[in-house]
Amino acid sequence: MRKYWFLTLVLALLIVSVPALAQDAKTITFWHIQNTDPGPELIQQAVDRYMADNPGVTVEVVAMQNDPYKTRIRTAMGAGDPPCVFPSWGGGPLYEYVQAGQVIDLTPYMEADNYNDRFVPASLSNVTFDGKIYGVPVENTAVAVIYYNKDVFAQYNLTPPTTWEELRSVAQTLIDNGVVPFSLANKTKWTSSMYYMYLVDRLGGPEVFASAANRTGGSFEDPVFVQAGEMVQELVDMGAFIEGFNGLDYDTGQSRMPMYADQAAMELMGSWQISTYKAENPDFYENKLGIFPFPAVEGDEGSPTNVVDTVGDNYYHISSTCANPDEAFEMITYLIDDESVALRVEAGRIPPVVGVTEMIEDPVLKQVVELVENAESVQLWYDQYLPPELGEVHKDAMQALFGKEITPEEAAKRHEEAAVKFFGK
Repeated sequence: MRKYWFLTLVLALLIVSVPALAQDAKTITFWHIQNTDPGPELIQQAVDRYMADNPGVTVEVVAMQNDPYKTRIRTAMGAGDPPCVFPSWGGGPLYEYVQAGQVIDLTPYMEADNYNDRFVPASLSNVTFDGKIYGVPVENTAVAVIYYNKDVFAQYNLTPPTTWEELRSVAQTLIDNGVVPFSLANKTKWTSSMYYMYLVDRLGGPEVFASAANRTGGSFEDPVFVQAGEMVQELVDMGAFIEGFNGLDYDTGQSRMPMYADQAAMELMGSWQISTYKAENPDFYENKLGIFPFPAVEGDEGSPTNVVDTVGDNYYHISSTCANPDEAFEMITYLIDDESVALRVEAGRIPPVVGVTEMIEDPVLKQVVELVENAESVQLWYDQYLPPELGEVHKDAMQALFGKEITPEEAAKRHEEAAVKFFGK
């Protein structure tokens, strides 16, 4: 009888304890868009370390491609069913969620133990609204630079151009020798925007865009925007871009492959691509890859040191529906702790933390750091700076402009009409 009494007691304890254990179990859903190597591995190692240290928490990681994610997160937010943790680029789209009360104010977490001092101050600006911080900068310091194939340049005795006219001359030499000057995959539209943003900045300085976007006396029909569009179409007319570029997909690597095959000599893209080159084609990275800043436009207002950039791409946020925000924030900190920072630098990234430059030995990354440190102005990508509705108008206009479906004047007019409709002025 004693034996049965003991078994009965054990069963009773199990009955009580199993629901308790189930009640203690916590789940964090985590979406990200790091879908090319080494991005997923960098995410997963941090998540695995977090779960090992916190056995009562399960993190469900969902990776997805850039542009499908943009639609999916808006749909999830609209349905009131977003993940606990999700990324953004800050700026206008994030502010929309902030105004709707859909993301948690992370200021108390960031100020605890002065955690915010870990980050480069500029990295927090795109996620700070009314003095409150709504995101943690994690992925990268992302600068738009021109990558070039050093072997192709050497074959035709070319040197990286420093002015727009030199760039046109380099492009013409390449065309005359059957090499595509620029690889571009513009199906997703934002890829072409970099040329336009840089030209607007080089022609008129950062104030031209800021005054138009913020409705402080400027207009998207300013002659600078029209001239930038004309210069873009000059490149299109001379055949500077790979054939069929408006139908090629950046997310699947269709702009990188011509670079690897020596079929294209250059690509204007964010510095996040450095880690992709390094993981995807280490031979190309080590032996052929070079970078240079977007050239100056001689005689105009913008400084040639200005960069199109975000310091902290991507940011991670906690949705207001998350049942476990404390655990979610702690999980995010693993993504950018010392171990993750070291791995990101090794992979070819520049985490937005104080002192990271001292860890960098890679010569390509050093060039990127120097560009940021020497920049007189940093321009956030237009489609992230602007409210989402205007960002979509901008991207659509860029694809049409590069495809020569509209004139530079029409592109400028589309921007201005959308801004007037949205802001009422």
